[in-house]
Amino acid sequence: MKYVMLTYQGDAQERQAALSEEEQKQVYADYQGINLTPGVTSVPRMGPPENATTVRVEGGKILTTDGPFIGMKEAVGSVFILEADDLDAAIEVAARVPAARYGGAVEIRPSEVYC
Repeated sequence: MKYVMLTYQGDAQERQAALSEEEQKQVYADYQGINLTPGVTSVPRMGPPENATTVRVEGGKILTTDGPFIGMKEAVGSVFILEADDLDAAIEVAARVPAARYGGAVEIRPSEVYC
């Protein structure tokens, strides 16, 4: 089964910035390890949420807002696709995401295919 994995940064970036250089290198290595995990399809790195544009359509009119729709602390930091046997296997990979250890979270959604 394929799962969409959404990483929410929360306080992770600030907390990781306070780590020693060696600990920061380990965080980077952990992210690289996830990218090399069999079944993981990574997507290009997202820009910072403050550079986002949110689009809505109300009454047929296109409305845009600078920045993310949700608060900065809840903003999505990355997305990747995981092909795993089951939800338990997806949870194991999500638990390896450094943001989940440093104040963020990883949301797992089963992927749906529309034809």
